[in-house]
Amino acid sequence: MTSSVRVSPVISRERRDEFPVSSASIKISCQGLTLRYGNLLALKDINLDIPANRITAVIGPSGCGKSSFLKCLNRMIDLIPNAVVEGRVLLDSVDIYGDTMDVVTLRRRVGMVFQLPNPFPKTIFDNVAYGPRIHGIKDKKVLEEIVERSLKSAILWDEVKDRLHQSALELSGGQQQRLCIARVLAVEPEVILLDEPASALDPTATLLLEELLHELKQRYTIVIVTHNMQQAARISDLTAFFLNGELIEVGPTEKIFTRPDNSKTEAYITGRFG
Repeated sequence: MTSSVRVSPVISRERRDEFPVSSASIKISCQGLTLRYGNLLALKDINLDIPANRITAVIGPSGCGKSSFLKCLNRMIDLIPNAVVEGRVLLDSVDIYGDTMDVVTLRRRVGMVFQLPNPFPKTIFDNVAYGPRIHGIKDKKVLEEIVERSLKSAILWDEVKDRLHQSALELSGGQQQRLCIARVLAVEPEVILLDEPASALDPTATLLLEELLHELKQRYTIVIVTHNMQQAARISDLTAFFLNGELIEVGPTEKIFTRPDNSKTEAYITGRFG
């Protein structure tokens, strides 16, 4: 390889080394994961271990299978007609596609935040309390505690504590996205999946989101799909590069962005395609 890639992360190497990838246990293990939409092969034989309490970034050009991969991790893919999954996805060594896996429980344990903020047309309070209520929590005081804790964890409490009973749709785009994260946190997940969560946000809101994710990884396993190479370099511990439904390369983020092993990875990161 004749050149090296230089993408300067905002988060320093010292800050990332607080959570070295090598010391993490495996939270999710994909083994031979293959996805078809009818006759279309969307993912081919993906073998990828996702470490606990780290941020794993999934990068690649549009249409390479990144979002489909994310949906396989909590079986949101089940909602897509003609989708057929083969192989195994292990969550704490248990196959989520096995007969004993309860999908409702799975989606509580593995929450998802989508590309565009999608708050319910309800109050801020009711958005965060929605999940706990669905899971049987009715006590008002308990719900108030959950809502406050979740909004604080999403770095949103101070901005909305005096208007919890106003419509969530009145919040800014960045606030709405953090509200959606609070809504996921309210059901106490173990894994948070994020599909291009900053694509519709301004730079200030994006920075707040990235700072939030760095704090959350101390308690949760995070997988983020992003088109933003600088963002992946700034916030992730591990980066996986997908192309045409295949996992081309995966490794510690610093290595992927400075010394990739595969020429296709280097070509994508340096902007020669994608």
